[in-house]
Amino acid sequence: MAKSIEEINEKIKKGKAVVLTAEEIIDFAAERGVKKASQEVDVVTTGTFGPMCSSGAYFNVGHSKPRIKLGGGKTYLNDVPVYTGLAAVDFFLGATAMPEDDPRNKIYPGKFSYGGAHVIEELIAGKDVRLTATAYGTDCYPRKTLETFISLKDMNEAILFNMRNAYQNYNVAVNLSDRVIYTYMGVLQPKMGNANYCSAGQLSPLLNDPYYKTIGIGTRIFLGGGIGYVVGNGTQHNPNVARTEKGVPKMPAGTLAVKGDLKLMTPKWLRGTSFTGYGVTLTVGIGIPIPILDEEILRYTLVKDEEIWAQVVDYSESYPQCVPGSLGEVNYKQLKSGKITVQGKEIPTSGLSSYLKAREIATILKEWIEAGKFFLTQPVELLPSVDSGIVFKPLKERPIKKR
Repeated sequence: MAKSIEEINEKIKKGKAVVLTAEEIIDFAAERGVKKASQEVDVVTTGTFGPMCSSGAYFNVGHSKPRIKLGGGKTYLNDVPVYTGLAAVDFFLGATAMPEDDPRNKIYPGKFSYGGAHVIEELIAGKDVRLTATAYGTDCYPRKTLETFISLKDMNEAILFNMRNAYQNYNVAVNLSDRVIYTYMGVLQPKMGNANYCSAGQLSPLLNDPYYKTIGIGTRIFLGGGIGYVVGNGTQHNPNVARTEKGVPKMPAGTLAVKGDLKLMTPKWLRGTSFTGYGVTLTVGIGIPIPILDEEILRYTLVKDEEIWAQVVDYSESYPQCVPGSLGEVNYKQLKSGKITVQGKEIPTSGLSSYLKAREIATILKEWIEAGKFFLTQPVELLPSVDSGIVFKPLKERPIKKR
C-alpha cells in the first residue's frame, strides 16, 4: 500500500517514523523482504561529502555611511574578488575564485592555497574577513572607497547557492602519459600508476533515487551542516546516459542545484580545499531523505556498491581533448577495495570523497528525523526524468565571422 509524504510527516511528528540509512536498509530488506520492508520503513537517508567546484554564496552586506555602490566597481573579501554585477551591496563569491596575485600555475604545479571556498569556510567559522572596494560614485551612492572587516553576523543575508552538486556517478580518472598530471580529480601518476574516483557509491543521494522519483524542486536536505533545499537540476544534468537493468547510471548523469542559509552551516561540512596544480574548490556535505512511498522506491534504495559501475577515463589525453569512450568500467566495491584491474594492470585506487563522512551525514539526518527536528517536503516539480530528452550539449567550435 502506497504512503504519502503527509502521512510520513505525521509519523515523524509523533516520533513513530522508521528511518534507516542507505547502508542499513540493505540488510533490513534482506531480512524482512522487500515488500514488508517497504511497508515498515518510512524514510531512507543518504549522504555525500566531496569536492564540488560549482558552488558559491551570495551576500547582502548592508550599507555604509555614506552609501557605496559596489556594482560596477571592484570588491574583494580577503583579496579574493567577488562578482558585483548586481545591486548596490549584493555580490556573489565563487568557490573557485582566487586572489589576483596568486601565481596560479606560473610556478608549476601551483599550490592554490587560498580562494573563495576558504573565505566561505572562515565566515561560517565566525571569523572576520576584510572587505575592500572601489566604486565610481553616484549622487545617491557617493562613496568611492571602502575598507572594513565584516562577519556573517554583520550581513543581512548570506546564502550558499551551488549550481552543480551531488553528481550522480562520476568518472574514474587515470593517466596514460609518461608524466605526472594535476587535475580536479587529484594528482595522477604516469602509466596508470593510480586511479582516483569521487562518489559515495551506495550512500550517494541520486544513486538511491536514480529516476528522481522523490527528489525535485523544493526537496528539503542536509546542506553544509544546516538545512537547505533543492532548487532544480544542476548544470550539466544529463539523465540520458547508459544505465544498468536497475536504472543506475554507468557514467556522470544527474546533478542538483541547491541553496541554504550560510549562517546555519558549520565548517565541518563546508571546507575550502586546494588541489595542487589545478585550483581551489569547496568540499560540501549533502544528505537527502528519500521517502519510502512504495515498494518501487524502496527497491532503488537497495543499490549496492557492486551494482554501481563507473567508466575509467584517461585524463592525460582523452578527457582534455574530449575524446569519447573509456578504458573499461569498474564497480564501487572494486574501487573501495583499494585496487582495480584495467587492461590487465592492477592499479591502486583512492577516493576524493569521504565515505566515512557520507555515513556520518546520513546518520545525522536520520537522527534529526527521528527527533522530529526535520520534516520532509513535497517537491513542487521533480527533476527531468530519463525520458525528458534534456541532454547536455557541449559547445561546438565555429569559425569567427567578420562583421
